[in-house]
Amino acid sequence: MTYSGRVSVGGAADVHELKDLMITKVAVGPMENNAYLLRCRATDEQLLIDAANDAGTLLGMIGDDGIASVVTTHRHADHWQALAEVVAATGARTYAGRYDAEGIPVPTDTPVDDGDVIRVGQVELTARHLVGHTPGSIALVYDDPHGHPHVFTGDCLFPGGPGRTTRPEEFNSLMDGLEAKVFDALPDETWVYPGHGNDTTLGTERPHLAEWRRRGW
Repeated sequence: MTYSGRVSVGGAADVHELKDLMITKVAVGPMENNAYLLRCRATDEQLLIDAANDAGTLLGMIGDDGIASVVTTHRHADHWQALAEVVAATGARTYAGRYDAEGIPVPTDTPVDDGDVIRVGQVELTARHLVGHTPGSIALVYDDPHGHPHVFTGDCLFPGGPGRTTRPEEFNSLMDGLEAKVFDALPDETWVYPGHGNDTTLGTERPHLAEWRRRGW
């Protein structure tokens, strides 16, 4: 089956099969959050991005192999509702952006800074600190050696624009970070996995950067 990135709460997961990494996407909870299970194909080690809600669904997706780690993209409550239960069931190590860790009620084992590398088996994910949606939001970049990059953006980037901000300075900060650390650093083919909704690519969104700047959201 071809991966589409379109999932719905209560529906089936969608699986993106790369040469070194399998990415399983599922939607959970009343805010239709996306959670992503990453599995290193060489070692079978697994990592979960955002234990957002519905621990039963997430643990069913994880299966008997468990997970080594959970990364929380940012402090907003809809992204960690199932974190305590998932960690209790799996013993996973927790990661979150350094400046958001205090807002997450489950202790963060490893605070993450810009440029830090998080590993799942033999696969490396590079963290990008993006300030604006929250003070410590992080995106995770997988630079696939066999193809184009993949970036998990949490609520910092969606199809159609950046994540929600409340003040002009937050919007400007988020846009500056997205342009410098994501759009300027990665090619158009980069696949984007957001915290809610459908996937996109940087090439699809790039022509609209000036439009986003003008509208201010």
